Amino acid sequence: MTIPTAADLMPLLPELVLVGAAFAWLMLDLFLDARQRVITHVLAVATLVVVIAMIASGVGGQGTVLNGMFVRDTAADVMKVAICGISAFALVYGWPYFRQRNLYQGEIAVLMLFAIAGMMLLVSAGNLLMVYLGLEMLALCSYALVAVDRDSPIASEAAIKYFVLGSLASGLILYGMSLIYGATGSLDLATIGAAAGATTSSTLLITGVVFTVAGIAFKFGAAPFHMWLPDVYHGAPTPITLFIGSAPKLAYFGMAFRLLETGAGPLDDRWRLLLAALAVASLVIGNLSALVQSNFKRLLAYSTVSHVGFLLMGLAGGGAQGMAAALFYAISYAVMSAAAFGAIVVLAGRGFEADNIDDYKGLNSRNPWLAGLILCVMASLAGVPPFLGFWAKLAVLRAAFEGGLWWLAIVGLVFAVVGAFYYLRIVKAMYFEEAQGEQHAPNQDRPLHVLFGVNALALLALGFAWNPIMAWCKYAFGA
Repeated sequence: MTIPTAADLMPLLPELVLVGAAFAWLMLDLFLDARQRVITHVLAVATLVVVIAMIASGVGGQGTVLNGMFVRDTAADVMKVAICGISAFALVYGWPYFRQRNLYQGEIAVLMLFAIAGMMLLVSAGNLLMVYLGLEMLALCSYALVAVDRDSPIASEAAIKYFVLGSLASGLILYGMSLIYGATGSLDLATIGAAAGATTSSTLLITGVVFTVAGIAFKFGAAPFHMWLPDVYHGAPTPITLFIGSAPKLAYFGMAFRLLETGAGPLDDRWRLLLAALAVASLVIGNLSALVQSNFKRLLAYSTVSHVGFLLMGLAGGGAQGMAAALFYAISYAVMSAAAFGAIVVLAGRGFEADNIDDYKGLNSRNPWLAGLILCVMASLAGVPPFLGFWAKLAVLRAAFEGGLWWLAIVGLVFAVVGAFYYLRIVKAMYFEEAQGEQHAPNQDRPLHVLFGVNALALLALGFAWNPIMAWCKYAFGA
């Protein structure tokens, strides 16, 4: 292996800037007191803006680095821009929440930056080693972020569950990778794809792909590998739930694309059926479980399971069209998820989490503007036209149908209707039920309200202008 020069590493420049900035802000934070810690937060957001600008303007150029271990192509750039944009929203949402509760430490922003670096490596992985490196960077930072409220028993319990079950998922993927390496003799995904084309009946290779799909499903939170999701979403501080429930879905989609389409593409007739089965399980279990929830965060956790089912439906559709539809769904869901948990952050005050459905009763009489924004979020999640969520669902249903999985499209259509019910429960509570008990004022941070307004109204605006995003996704995969 030749030693890479500075010119050879140019496609890695956005990642190098991100990691270098994370180390710099970590050192800077040592010299800041609690009142100055907003500086670390602002610098972290500015870093993401700079990285987005670098990727969008093509700084560093596309290509491969480290003998093909790192691949920067159009698909990777699209996913990275979306990941950094959603993560910047999560950082801004988090600042007033943590400041009010005296929870903010500089390492929160730094851990988020390192987690984002892991996501960026994951979507650019051209080698099994790079897949695992990116996956563990993201996972380890996520475990620490969930446990950031060290005095909360529920947060500590959630972090332990996340760590144990996340380690199990990593083990499944690692075991699957070892079997794939044993069957093909290579860690390079392109080489694995070529070898898979010549040995499509290899039991060892097929078993490795099955374990890899199980690990991907675990990371996504697809049923029946979803048991960690409700506890982690409920136990983590809401801005952390917002972060781990949005941007990482794009990273896991990138991981699935690299491992399955690039590495196991010739076996697509096998793994597409596996993904279709996982999609059905996720739609059924996620929607039926969400129907009986009284806690808003747990309801959103189970709804995440159902949304993962729709995302997997696009992947199961196969081909460039299916991948484009799944990416469009991942981006749309990340924006919707950020808005849904953002609603909880906006309504939460000091000593009040606003995470029960009863907390939203009578909201329209107290604050019609906030109730209207939350209505937009719920309508988009439910897939009501003309909101963005409707077009996202339509895209993956079409991909499944055109991929020959018409029965999967029918299941998705039925459970899209079922899923609308529990989102309408929130709307019913806000508009048609009287408030009970003590009423808490929402967070008074004006920038937070502006951000939530932009996030929620974007779901309506993008519903009328979704074509450019879909065209962007199709361009990423050459569809």
